[in-house]
Amino acid sequence: MSNVNSALKRAKLLEYIFRAVLGFSALFIGIILPIIILIILYKEASLAIDKFGVINFITSTDWDPVAGKFGGLAPLVGTLIATLLATLIAAPISMGIAIFLTELSPNKLKPIFSTAIELLAAIPSIIYGMWGLFVVAPLFGEKVEPWLQDKLGNVPVIGKLFEGSPTGIDVLTTSLVLAIMIIPFMSSVVKDAFNMVPPIMKESAYALGATKWEVIKQVMIPITASGIAGGLILSVGRALGETMAVTFLAGNVNQIPKSLLDPFTTITVALANQFTEADTDIYLSSLYFLALILFIMSFVILYLSKLMLLQLEKKWKV
Repeated sequence: MSNVNSALKRAKLLEYIFRAVLGFSALFIGIILPIIILIILYKEASLAIDKFGVINFITSTDWDPVAGKFGGLAPLVGTLIATLLATLIAAPISMGIAIFLTELSPNKLKPIFSTAIELLAAIPSIIYGMWGLFVVAPLFGEKVEPWLQDKLGNVPVIGKLFEGSPTGIDVLTTSLVLAIMIIPFMSSVVKDAFNMVPPIMKESAYALGATKWEVIKQVMIPITASGIAGGLILSVGRALGETMAVTFLAGNVNQIPKSLLDPFTTITVALANQFTEADTDIYLSSLYFLALILFIMSFVILYLSKLMLLQLEKKWKV
């Protein structure tokens, strides 16, 4: 009897330790670690915050290390533009890939296509950057962008997006390569969500005479709205923080792009290129200020995405 009681006590103790470790891990990763990073970034950026102020810093395009003038508007806008364009390009393509893999592809070819898409996610970002610089940028600079200027340059409003010299080192090429990088993440998450739709729900819809497109639109997408939004959130997070590929293709010009053919910069590009050059305290602190803005911006976008997800779940609830 005593042996049984000892075993029970040992099991309860192990369960308690196991729950404590898991709870602490969740607490540390989810709350403590972000707070520590936030405090460190704020401490390092405090010199720039005190000198320039938050509003002046995020509304100024000045970036002159020699004169000691720093403003984060240009890299902030560049980050948002590249992320938005990449997401707009990647989202419909990823949805199409996920629909094809789950509903249209022959069963024998599904594992091959799925593995090929997932392998794209394992390619290091610097490889994408080199591919973009040596293959995509020359192609766009010599062929695609001149063609776009010729066909769309005289169209009212749209023509403004294609003004400037086509070099291939610009917003359009960067956003396209960034979109290619996030497509595997988005399509994999959406595909997994589609695969979790109960077969009986699809079969019931088919039994009522629904077409394949109606099943996808009326059954699969509403049920997997949270999964689709999750893939979108992951992709936006990756696009926001992407550094190497963007560094190769953005051009690192501290200006707000007025067309898709303008070179620009992002927060990650500015940090990657200038951290080793920061030779004064205010220069280094301004870079930390940019990092702090990116950190907060990521949280704000994720929060807004969560709100959007809740709205979608209410709208598409079946």
